[in-house]
Amino acid sequence: MSDAELVTNEERLRRIEAITDAALSALNVAELLDELLERVRDLLKVDTATILLLDGHTGELVATAAKGLEEEVRRGFRIRVGHGFAGRVAATRQPVTIYDVTPADVVNPILLDAGVRALLGVPMLANGNLIGVLHVGALSLRHFGPEDVHLLQLVADRASVAGQARTQVLDRQAALALQRSLLPSRLPDIPGLDLAARYLPGHDLGIGGDWYDVFTLPSGWTGAVIGDVSGHGLPSAVVMGRIRSALRAYALDLDDPAQALTSLDRKIHHFEAGTLTTAVYALISPDRATVHLSSAGHLPPLLAVPGQPTRLVNLTVDRPLGVGRPPTNRHTTVLHLPPTATLVFYTDGLIERRGELIDTGIDRLANVIQPGPADALCDHIISAVADEHASDDIALLVIRRRPPVASCCRSGSPPARNVSGGRRGA
Repeated sequence: MSDAELVTNEERLRRIEAITDAALSALNVAELLDELLERVRDLLKVDTATILLLDGHTGELVATAAKGLEEEVRRGFRIRVGHGFAGRVAATRQPVTIYDVTPADVVNPILLDAGVRALLGVPMLANGNLIGVLHVGALSLRHFGPEDVHLLQLVADRASVAGQARTQVLDRQAALALQRSLLPSRLPDIPGLDLAARYLPGHDLGIGGDWYDVFTLPSGWTGAVIGDVSGHGLPSAVVMGRIRSALRAYALDLDDPAQALTSLDRKIHHFEAGTLTTAVYALISPDRATVHLSSAGHLPPLLAVPGQPTRLVNLTVDRPLGVGRPPTNRHTTVLHLPPTATLVFYTDGLIERRGELIDTGIDRLANVIQPGPADALCDHIISAVADEHASDDIALLVIRRRPPVASCCRSGSPPARNVSGGRRGA
């Protein structure tokens, strides 16, 4: 082997070691991307290096990290896939080189203002999915060869893993922030009722579309709902927020839970096509003695009456929302709620376990429900039943009818109702 070949091989090895350096793993995502760009500028002897990550919600590439073109990141530069230089790399998922950059080649004026004359860009892929684009530039005319492309692709592969992790973290944080802003910060103080709720995000799948809500209506009745929007992440949290708001609006005009869910189903079919949602919607009478419930594919609540075994409420479970053609015959069940009795609403993340029948999970939940304040019962259920390694998120809502107070007894008549379909008492 000649001295020239030996030097070339040593340089190639140095380049690969610089990219695969184990010490990079100790850096956080932002530091890792920054360090990779600094190293690739040195290894390829280029003037600029930029990472644009794909925003899956808008389909745009967003400038996330840069060396020599920091202005791109400060301005939050975005470009659609298929447009301009980076957009072409993303669209073709192939390396692209430009020997002499002209205004016809790029749509980003920052590149031209900086005097970039030559460009090399490669796609960032993870498990076959586009994560973003990594490109480098020189301020003088330059031909990028196969060795340059190969090295830059190695850097892109390393950055793709970090970029994907960053996107997942940001998506989870945004979803959690949205979820928490939409879930009640505190439940309303309603005479005659003791209320408590909990929400736990899943560990593997992240934030989902589980939700609960409690609100008072002008009629004096109280609405309570728990539901689960299919999917996970920010998209499900956004849809959950829209569905929650829509149900509140329907509740003001429709005094029967089945009718409100029917209207909500039509809304989902039209505006949220492809979304599957389950929900149980309950209306509690002003005297707190009667509960009208309708279920759209959701697990029935559990009813705990002192001195009696805890049991599932015997109600008709209709089709989930957003599935098939909207049914016109949803059902409302009327339930008597004795003083100190407790209703426990929950989503499937609380009771489901891999390889286990769902009835087993329901029995496990029923066995830990005990008389007492709603808040304490929520804590007891979560500690006794919730799997700390659960992959799905969990929503739990507990409604307990307070003991009657002789000096302020109230009675309420149910609002005018036109129950669609059959009805079964619990």
